[in-house]
Amino acid sequence: MKLLRKLKPFDRKTANLNVVIDTPKGCRNKYAFDFDLNGYVLKTVMPQGILFPFDFGSIPGTVAQDGDPLDALVLMDEPAFCGCLVQSRLLGVIEALQKEKDGKTERNDRLIAVAAESHTHAAIKSITDLDSNLLKEVENFFISYNQARGKKFKCLGRYGPKRAKRLVDKHRAR
Repeated sequence: MKLLRKLKPFDRKTANLNVVIDTPKGCRNKYAFDFDLNGYVLKTVMPQGILFPFDFGSIPGTVAQDGDPLDALVLMDEPAFCGCLVQSRLLGVIEALQKEKDGKTERNDRLIAVAAESHTHAAIKSITDLDSNLLKEVENFFISYNQARGKKFKCLGRYGPKRAKRLVDKHRAR
């Protein structure tokens, strides 16, 4: 897994976003890569009925405000697997605040992307191309997911691919 430390956020040849899948679509278990252990660990199990709506992953080579890599939700034709590298096209970002159990509030934005090899979602180029009900469901998932863990998640706004790319560039690991 040394590859995760060496990967850049964007592929040099294609300019696609590199997303390493942590948790597959339809899963109740939330996995995360632990750099100290050099492997994936079970972070939490969500209550019955709360499932990841799409594949959820991390952007290598970035560090968000919470100290973890930036998060991305990836629309794909079929679920991937934990640790799978998926080259993706950035659609946008849901900017959000997350209030921790201890009362500390920090930004915890969610990038939205589509797998570069997706057939089903090939025509989608921006977050504005997505159905507004689908986006609301995604936002409600993050609200419910955090609520189940004793946290609060507040969506601040939805923005397109240019703003999302600036966010990735801003959070590149130094």
